[in-house]
Amino acid sequence: MFDADKFIEKTIPKLQEEIKGKALIAFSGGVDSTVCTALVNKAIDERLVAVHVDTGYMRKDESKNVKKMMEKMGLNFRFIDASKEYYKALKGVEDPEKKRKIIGEKFIRVFEKAAEKENVKYLVQGTIAPDWIESGDSLRDTIKSHHNVGGLPKHMKLKLVEPLRDLYKDEVRKVARKLRLPVSERQPFPGPGLAIRIIGEATPERTKIVREACDIVEKEIENAVEKGLMEKPWQYFAVLLPVKSVGVHGDKRVYGNVISVRAVQSVDAMTCAYSKIPHEVIDRISTRITNTLKEEINRVVYDITNKPPSTVEWE
Repeated sequence: MFDADKFIEKTIPKLQEEIKGKALIAFSGGVDSTVCTALVNKAIDERLVAVHVDTGYMRKDESKNVKKMMEKMGLNFRFIDASKEYYKALKGVEDPEKKRKIIGEKFIRVFEKAAEKENVKYLVQGTIAPDWIESGDSLRDTIKSHHNVGGLPKHMKLKLVEPLRDLYKDEVRKVARKLRLPVSERQPFPGPGLAIRIIGEATPERTKIVREACDIVEKEIENAVEKGLMEKPWQYFAVLLPVKSVGVHGDKRVYGNVISVRAVQSVDAMTCAYSKIPHEVIDRISTRITNTLKEEINRVVYDITNKPPSTVEWE
C-alpha cells in the first residue's frame, strides 16, 4: 500500500542530495507538475525556478490562472509565451506521433534557453509511470510518445530529475492531499495540450475552436456535478475531428466541423471506462457548443469507448 507520508519523507532529502545548484521545473499547473514543484521547493527553496510555458495549446485562461497559482505558492517563477514558436513548428503536421515529438523537442529547447539565462543545469519534470510505460522502450510497444519521455531529444544539455517517475496518478493525488495542494482533484491535462485534441493539423484557428469547446464541456459537466446530476468524471474534454458534415441553420444548408465529447472514469490512467453522462447534460453541452460555435460546428457526438481498446486522449 502506497504511503504518501513516507514518500514525502524520503523524496525531499533525496532531492537535496541529487540537485547541486539551481534547477528549473516545468510548471503546467496540473497535479503532477504542482506536486513535483512543491516537493522540490521544500528541498532546495529559492534555488528552484518554476517556468510556465504558454505553448499556444493551453485551455481557456489556463496560463493566466497558472500565474496566479505560482504567485500564491510563493514560487520563484518565470513565464514564457512560446505560442508563435509552437504554431510554426507544427505547421502542416498531422501525424500524432510527429506532433508529440516536435512538441517534446521544442519543450526542451525552450527550457534550455531559459536555463542558460538562469545558469541552471537541472530540469525537473513531473513524469509519472504511465508516461514512460506508454512511451515504450526495447521491451514495450509504443502506445504514444509522451512529450516528456518519448518526445525528448536524444541530446540534451540539461540533467533530468523526475521525483514522481514511479508513481501512478492516484498516488500522486494522495501526495497532493498530504501537501494540501489545491489541485489534488483536478482532472489531467496532457503535456502536448490541445494540439492532440485536434485531429489533423493544429492550426491557431482550429485551436481556438477546440479551446472553446473544451471550456464548454468542462463547465457544463462541473455544473452538473455540483447539482448532483452525475458523478464527476476522471477526465472530460472535447476533440475537433478532421471531418465535416451537412447541417441546417435556420432554413440554410451549412457544411461544418464535428466535435466529439470524451469523458471517462479511471484510477491510474492505465485503463478507463467511458462516463455514463445523463442525456440532459449531453444535450446541454451539444446545444451550447453548436450555438457558441455556430459558424464552425454543426454536429456533436459522444465517445463511448473504453480503454482498452482506445486511449483516453484521441492522439
